[in-house]
Amino acid sequence: MNIIVCVKQVIDPEAPPRSFKIDAGGTRAEMQGAPPVIDPYGEFAVEAALKVKEAAGNGKITALSLGTGLLREVVKKPLAMGADALILLEDAAFAGGDGWSTASALAAAIRKTGEYDLILCGREASDTNAGQTGPGIAAILGLPCVTLVRRIDVAGDTAKVERVTSAGYEVVEVPLPAVMTVSNEIGEPRYPTIKGIMAAKKIEPVVWKPADIGIEPSQVGASGRRLKMNRLFQPVHEGKCELASGETPEEVAANLAARLREAKIF
Repeated sequence: MNIIVCVKQVIDPEAPPRSFKIDAGGTRAEMQGAPPVIDPYGEFAVEAALKVKEAAGNGKITALSLGTGLLREVVKKPLAMGADALILLEDAAFAGGDGWSTASALAAAIRKTGEYDLILCGREASDTNAGQTGPGIAAILGLPCVTLVRRIDVAGDTAKVERVTSAGYEVVEVPLPAVMTVSNEIGEPRYPTIKGIMAAKKIEPVVWKPADIGIEPSQVGASGRRLKMNRLFQPVHEGKCELASGETPEEVAANLAARLREAKIF
């Protein structure tokens, strides 16, 4: 069972708003004073891969990540959790991409890896919440795709999958190889052990540039975008407080009720 897991280095979604800064062009978010992390949804995908490998009793998990300025102590977390290998698509040409150009580069890298049975992604990235990359990889590689997966059971060349729906979940069967996007219902990602962390330090990632995966720089990153970013901004939350007045508690309550009706709150 050869599994490829796509993970992403992102701005920590748990960081306070004051840690974020939008660039002057209004198209990119930067973080100040807080380190980046592996996208939490990507960690769920790693956990799903580990569960599938454990159930099979053998196999190989390769983590695949794309970006610029990738911190090794961050992107090696899948290795510390139990993945076997790490491939980084790291080059300035990959910067500023959208779901399509990112999926194109990842799909080209997946082709280069050779044989694979399962490709796992997080349900979406915590920085964009777009949820486009996984289905995009499936479309480019011509593979079936199942989204919002919470359980995977592999038997031979078929997987029985539970996927989350608004009413609960549904069970589907899909032939392998296939692409799946994993939801948080898969289960809490395991913590890296000391042994896993030490093993990860000894594994050197393989780094590929666009030429290494047979793709032109014009097809990836900002040059390969199909979406145009008009504006990125931090919302401003403002609150206003009014105090109901009155000589007695009853009068205060009556004035409050009248103000709420005027505001059409109830």
